Amino acid sequence: MRTQGEIEASVCEGITRFEQEYMGRGPKDIRAHLIGDLLVVRLQGVLTAAEQHLVKSLPAEKGRDLLKQVRTHLLETARPLLEAMIQEITGQKTVSLHHDISTATGEEIMIFTLREAPLVRETKKK
Repeated sequence: MRTQGEIEASVCEGITRFEQEYMGRGPKDIRAHLIGDLLVVRLQGVLTAAEQHLVKSLPAEKGRDLLKQVRTHLLETARPLLEAMIQEITGQKTVSLHHDISTATGEEIMIFTLREAPLVRETKKK
């Protein structure tokens, strides 16, 4: 059984590897927070150079909407991979996955709702 911190670190490693292999670029920073049956992953600096140019070259709303559509489609296509990874790390099935990305800040949020809170080992007090 893992500690909460070990689960969160494994999620960060797995999502970073996924972003590098599937999206072509890893995040500059990533944090995962396990809160009961909710797993929140915050990625910063995820936009590729091509995505940044696309957003800048089109009217603001059109560029933003296009990028969000593409990212959402890619994530939905890869959803089984992500869910399998999260289940392997947490021991729980994913009930739902929510996602959003900001074209202004390059920040991406993924929220996984798990079937139930994963069992975690208490950390040793020093």
